[in-house]
Amino acid sequence: MTDDSAPALPDGRPVPLLIGDERPTLEGWLDFHRATLELKCAGLDDAQVRLAPVTPSSLTLLGLVQHLAEIERNWFQRVVGGLDVPPVFEEETGYVLDPARGLDEVLAVWRREIARGRQLCAGRSPDDAVRIVGGPMAGVEVSVRWVLIHVIEEYARHNGHADLLRESIDGTTGA
Repeated sequence: MTDDSAPALPDGRPVPLLIGDERPTLEGWLDFHRATLELKCAGLDDAQVRLAPVTPSSLTLLGLVQHLAEIERNWFQRVVGGLDVPPVFEEETGYVLDPARGLDEVLAVWRREIARGRQLCAGRSPDDAVRIVGGPMAGVEVSVRWVLIHVIEEYARHNGHADLLRESIDGTTGA
């Protein structure tokens, strides 16, 4: 997540920068939301992260982690890095569950995507222009700042879903 000298909440999540420059503030919020997703999966087994307890949705915690691995790859490798890379999982969304792929494997893949994205963003200015690939906004020029804010928004939205899923699985609330 972040370096060990950064302040952390009692649950281990890094505290985003409270006062400071834009780039470390954005990265701090992104790390906070990444850690929140991981916390929502902590202590659950493979069967539990495959549950879709919020009807009528088929959404699962494992599917969310897979989806956010795809989000990491798309926005940081394809858009910021300009790389032509395939989807992480069978489908571009990542929501489809494979019976042979468990939580430990998916978390490891997700962490690799995060690490690769950090490498590609290192040294990039928030003002640097990049182009969106795919989807309805394909070809539109945006800033690295826009990408960082968009990915923070993706995590924040999906962490809300993760809250509901986790509470429905075992009653754990908060964070």
